[in-house]
Amino acid sequence: MVMKVLQINTVYGRGSTGKIAKDIHDTSNGKGITCITAYRYHEKCALFLEDSIAVSSWLDCHVHNRLVKYTLLQGYYSYIKTKKFLRSIEHDTPDIIHLHNLHGNYINLKLLFGFIRKKNIPVVWTLHDCWAFTGYCPHYTLSGCEKWKTGCIACTEYKPAIPVMRDVTGWMWKNKKKWITGVNELILITPSQWLNTQVQSSFLSGCKTKVIYHGIDLDLFKPTDSDIKERYGISASKFVVLGVAFDWNYRKGLDVFIELATRLDSKIYQIVLVGTNAEVDKTLPPNIISIHKTNDQSELAAIYSAADLFVNPTREEMFGLVNVEANACGTPVVTFRTGGCPECIDSTSGIVVEFGDIDAMERAIHHVCEKKPFSQEACVERARCFNKQDKFQEYIDLYKSITK
Repeated sequence: MVMKVLQINTVYGRGSTGKIAKDIHDTSNGKGITCITAYRYHEKCALFLEDSIAVSSWLDCHVHNRLVKYTLLQGYYSYIKTKKFLRSIEHDTPDIIHLHNLHGNYINLKLLFGFIRKKNIPVVWTLHDCWAFTGYCPHYTLSGCEKWKTGCIACTEYKPAIPVMRDVTGWMWKNKKKWITGVNELILITPSQWLNTQVQSSFLSGCKTKVIYHGIDLDLFKPTDSDIKERYGISASKFVVLGVAFDWNYRKGLDVFIELATRLDSKIYQIVLVGTNAEVDKTLPPNIISIHKTNDQSELAAIYSAADLFVNPTREEMFGLVNVEANACGTPVVTFRTGGCPECIDSTSGIVVEFGDIDAMERAIHHVCEKKPFSQEACVERARCFNKQDKFQEYIDLYKSITK
């Protein structure tokens, strides 16, 4: 009998979570599992994707977005579209439902979890952030908030565009707790031990959990010949200090690189940032080279390979896949002790400095570039722990263990 798995995620085939869902989808179908992926709504770029269905529509999601803006009630709308979607899968009920991001304002949470409980369907839920166990927010490290542990009362971080009669984050927290913990068979997947410890402090602490790290394609991310220094006029004698992000801001540590640019000798060090845009360029000093967003992963691998050091000053991170990508290309890493970032590297492939300690980060940069304590071979070996084929096989093995 062929196992049927239904994935649900905001997007499919694009963005970090969409690519993970697509890879799991493809791996499952290659292992004798029938996998269908449901996502927010069809877009022109996604119409060709097979074995996928739209939960909602652009118009419905637009209305849902507007209502959330005014009320903060995320996942309380899209009632008719969710009803229709659930009816469409009811005649061929999946053996397992694999949830990813549900907070894209496209699905009604009460209806979804009610359907799961009624059909008694086992659920695997990959948590890509902390949203599942908070009243509203996906991240809280920067704010230092711990209200999610007891009820998200009187939220100070999120406010509706038009003030409502009362604070609703506590009410949403209670509803999430009721809906989610009411599922009989639920296994939560976290991409890091750090996120797993956060789950254990939340109302989901009674659920089964498993850590499955995100993986990368080691056929793409590997030491690669590069002409980056020549292309951007970087002296062959300079150390290239690289940063990569796709939404540069304070959370990703943009200010840290701006500060490092004033500290590192520009005759010896060259900072290169990838994933920038015209707005970010306006904030950068002239001694930082800015490379705008690229969708060419081979080019990204070449940039990683050309760097002497990858620096990741992110302040909020579930895992930190860019650290693994850099190691896979033979480049050592210096990262803040943030979220799952310390789990990406080990003592042979990089240095972890304490959260927000720019002085320690500067010292680590000097040490790694000038003393060369980490070999290319050791960095590549560390990255082999995160081969995406191995990670996706863990999902297949999990599916099979559930259906047994």
